[in-house]
Amino acid sequence: MKLYIINHTFHYEMENLIRLFFPNDKIEVCRDEQANFISPCVITSLSNVENDFVAITATAKICDYFGSRTEKVSTNISNYDNECERVLATLIFYLLQEYTGHTPPWGILTGVRPIKLFRALTDEMGFENARSHYIEKFLVTEEKANLAIATEENEKAILDLSQDRSFSLYVSIPFCPSRCSYCSFVSQSIERAKKLIEPYVELLCTEIKSTADIVKKLGLRLETVYIGGGTPTTLEPYLLTKLLSTINNSFDMSTCREFTVEAGRPDTITEAKLKAILEGGADRISINPQTLNDDILELIGRKHTAQETIEAYQLARQVGFKHINMDLIAGLPTESYESFCNTLDQIIRLDPESITIHTLSMKKASDLTTQGMSLYKKDAENAAKMHVRCKLELSRCEYRPYYLYRQSRMVGNLENIGYAKKGYDGLYNVFVMDETHTIFGCGAGAVTKLKNPNTNYLERIFNYKYPYEYINQFEEMIKRKSAYEPFYEKIFR
Repeated sequence: MKLYIINHTFHYEMENLIRLFFPNDKIEVCRDEQANFISPCVITSLSNVENDFVAITATAKICDYFGSRTEKVSTNISNYDNECERVLATLIFYLLQEYTGHTPPWGILTGVRPIKLFRALTDEMGFENARSHYIEKFLVTEEKANLAIATEENEKAILDLSQDRSFSLYVSIPFCPSRCSYCSFVSQSIERAKKLIEPYVELLCTEIKSTADIVKKLGLRLETVYIGGGTPTTLEPYLLTKLLSTINNSFDMSTCREFTVEAGRPDTITEAKLKAILEGGADRISINPQTLNDDILELIGRKHTAQETIEAYQLARQVGFKHINMDLIAGLPTESYESFCNTLDQIIRLDPESITIHTLSMKKASDLTTQGMSLYKKDAENAAKMHVRCKLELSRCEYRPYYLYRQSRMVGNLENIGYAKKGYDGLYNVFVMDETHTIFGCGAGAVTKLKNPNTNYLERIFNYKYPYEYINQFEEMIKRKSAYEPFYEKIFR
């Protein structure tokens, strides 16, 4: 598929929009007006047609299909560029909807944070106008608009907890027992990286202490801690104890509202590890089955069974965990609607405090993508049905949507959404998705996002991605933390 750009600069959003309808196609951006427009292609252009107006045109040539739409935009409006981009996106949307018969439920929205966008619209134009704008201008379905409204409402109380000097801490453990076929995160299998684990944890603790020293100097307030990965429970109990002790001894934990450890892979969970986590102060863990269909688990590269997931959950309860989250994925390859519903029903019977429903995202670096898996309209319809079932059943069981985000190349252009019982929202999830306050990242692949509390300005500082890079170039990475103090001194001076 070729995308032709003529007299405008909106190629990024247009490319992402086309990918909603053609997730399996490589999209080539062309800027040559004289090119021969050979099918399949989408041609986009802006041209002056009369005083104070510009004509925006989108044309699609795909196999035997040919469609073209034009709309005029005044050059005198204050948000001229944004409106031109929005109109062009809607023209493409209608053409490709007509050709494919598929209506992406989030309309022309391709961004990660639709809830944050809705909040901004509400602040700008009021609730009713924001809802109308969402549906009529961005072409979001009423179902998804209502979901966004409900989620945003539940987020408000969490966002109000954050103060000007608030921050959260993210700690990365980039090791897994094996790599799942849908995963694109930078993580190393234990078999290949076992010798790196102890030196990695040693340096990670040093980085945590260094970060804490700066935090104390700046007078910042810790709100949440999240240890993720990878799979943190690949660490042996003594290393988990060392890591959690370092965090507890380095930071003022008296203000910490939530301490999460991902215990995502059931095959890494033992009683000794769970006790180390609980005794280390973590009050929330995530046990992630993704599915309780053993055939699907094997297909996606998970080295555990459904029964092991249930046993790991029961063990966590016996050890004493009061807040357990469980993740499911809608749209896994070959999984039927009936199989997904069976998983959902079993998870609900276990009664975790929160449940996160992800949608399969075909990341470029994942094994599924490199092995040539393709997504089709039936996959989108199946995943959409799964989300509808989740909303109905989880609402019936008093779970509420409390955060939502989206990724590129998601099946059906759907979403990832967290549901929780009242009082059990995942605070870190909301803070990080809303970009509410600074997130200090420690460990390989972690990204620190310094947030100015008075504006929307973010400054990113990246750690080295791979454990061996992190270890070999640790001193250079630590030097990057010198940017923390100047950033805050400008704000609080």
